[in-house]
Amino acid sequence: MSTPSIAVLGAGANGASIGADLIDAGLDPVLIEQWPAHVEAMRRNGLRIEMPSGTRHVRPRTLHLCEVATLREQLDLVLLVTKAYDARWAAALIEPYLAPDGAIAAVQNGMTTETVAEIVGTDRTVGTVIEISSTMVDPGIVHRHVDPERSWFAVDATAPRGNGVADVLAHSGEVARVDDIASAKWMKLVSNASVLVPTAALGLPMVDAIEVPGMRELMLDAGREALRVAGEHRVLPIFGLTPASIASSPDVVETMLDALYARFTVPGATTTVLQDWRKGRHSEVDDINGAVVAAGRRLGIPTPVNQAIVEVGHAIERGDLEPSLAALRLLQRG
Repeated sequence: MSTPSIAVLGAGANGASIGADLIDAGLDPVLIEQWPAHVEAMRRNGLRIEMPSGTRHVRPRTLHLCEVATLREQLDLVLLVTKAYDARWAAALIEPYLAPDGAIAAVQNGMTTETVAEIVGTDRTVGTVIEISSTMVDPGIVHRHVDPERSWFAVDATAPRGNGVADVLAHSGEVARVDDIASAKWMKLVSNASVLVPTAALGLPMVDAIEVPGMRELMLDAGREALRVAGEHRVLPIFGLTPASIASSPDVVETMLDALYARFTVPGATTTVLQDWRKGRHSEVDDINGAVVAAGRRLGIPTPVNQAIVEVGHAIERGDLEPSLAALRLLQRG
């Protein structure tokens, strides 16, 4: 069997981590990235992944976005690891180079599976859930806070290429093959709504933010709102939890929050949202807490905590507010 032609589109901290895992597994992915300095650093010095278990150094094939038009190979698999709000244009960019029987796996936060399917078709789309903790400040150097053994994915096993995607991602973490990826992604949205923007708004690492008086309850309230507006989505176990642990839990949101902190958070690790804000970039607040607010509006269910989180996130991105403990008072208005 020939080696599949793979691209990682969006080779930031998480995408680069996955790419390095695939290279170590004997695959040859091309890493496509929009940060020019990062591409040039990888070409010059290779890619360094610093993990708890040690440092990995690989030399990946790389492309700037502007070089995608030079691709001559047809891609069997594209791992789309961009921000959720970039899913549409990124899928459209790479679609001409996707093999007729190839697939794009939307390895992202947010509910992006349908967005990608609108571009390449449902038969060439594989929904996934990702949980990897990593950061990148300097180009070419990723700090991955959890080793592959502690990373986690869910993959749509009902998709035509779903099991193939699961086999590839198994080189980078534990993989759950699920038959309801939309519900699995919504459960991840519940978790993200609790953690990503709220802790970032305080300007603190995740393990420090949750210890601030009043913060844990606010995080749980945000997640509970997200669960209430889940609509037709089922309550599924994620993060390696079992169906029994979810079924017996008196508070699913609290169970997931504790599982997330036990497995994926380490001292000093910040969320992707805070990393974006520190770089002066737009965050995924509208794709996470904004999605909860939009769902609540459709269903006629109030979501005041998530609405407050969205407003604080927007204020930070406008430059009207700095991530700090002072933001907690505004978050609690919900």
